Amino acid sequence: MDENRKLYEMALKAKEFAYAPYSGFKVGAALLTDDGIVFLGSNIENASYGATVCAERVAVFKAVSEAKTNIVKIAIASDTEDFTYPCGICRQVLSEFMPDGEIILGNKTHIKVCKVKDIIPNSFKLS
Repeated sequence: MDENRKLYEMALKAKEFAYAPYSGFKVGAALLTDDGIVFLGSNIENASYGATVCAERVAVFKAVSEAKTNIVKIAIASDTEDFTYPCGICRQVLSEFMPDGEIILGNKTHIKVCKVKDIIPNSFKLS
């Protein structure tokens, strides 16, 4: 099994831990750092919808809180037939911590890889 497929399979497993009682839309993420460590995340909803956190950001924040800021790639899995792309806020976070990184998207039959810089070409920067 190649690295992207393996990471996607881990994102599928992370999806099982999603807390999505309001939308029922469960998402899992698995990210890989440059030193080979994998961090998992799942979406966590809240009755106050603005307090909801996406799976991608959970995984990134777990990595960053462990001083792992060199993220190479992230896989995202959901239950939809189509690919689940990161939301706008997650795209911005990904552009900060993995501007040259890859996003692995999957559905029941295919894996697709895209670059962070291609899905948010003009991210916000302070400089």
